Amino acid sequence: MIHTDETTQEAVKTLEGLISILEDGKLGYTNAAEHVENLAIKADFLEYARERALFIVELQDEINKLGKSTDTSGGGPLGALHRAWIDIKSSFTSGDTEAIIKACVTGEEAAIEKYKMALEENHLEHNQVSVVSKQLNSIQNTLSQIKMKAN
Repeated sequence: MIHTDETTQEAVKTLEGLISILEDGKLGYTNAAEHVENLAIKADFLEYARERALFIVELQDEINKLGKSTDTSGGGPLGALHRAWIDIKSSFTSGDTEAIIKACVTGEEAAIEKYKMALEENHLEHNQVSVVSKQLNSIQNTLSQIKMKAN
């Protein structure tokens, strides 16, 4: 891909959208961990939150490599579409582990959808595609693990 201001801007917007989704996930898992009784599930949720934080740093690094600052937030269209984690917090207050797991599944499914959209938009450079693809695989694995907990 040829570097132009426009392509750089599109890539940054896409990456910022994913960062916004990851922030939601990090917050969602942290909240989920606070509200489940099961210590093993609590530990898993905290691990997923930590993983989201690492993903955020990876994407911020990619934005910085483009010569852009990562101070701005908002996340563009991808971030604006993703509010699944925020909207499902109410299920946490009941402390119902099954409801919390379902909420996490919903959040992860929404994140996967946004990651796929980011890859399909084709605004990212090769190295960014590889970072985003790696993160997508990890989120899909997390979703599978969470679905197994629901059984």
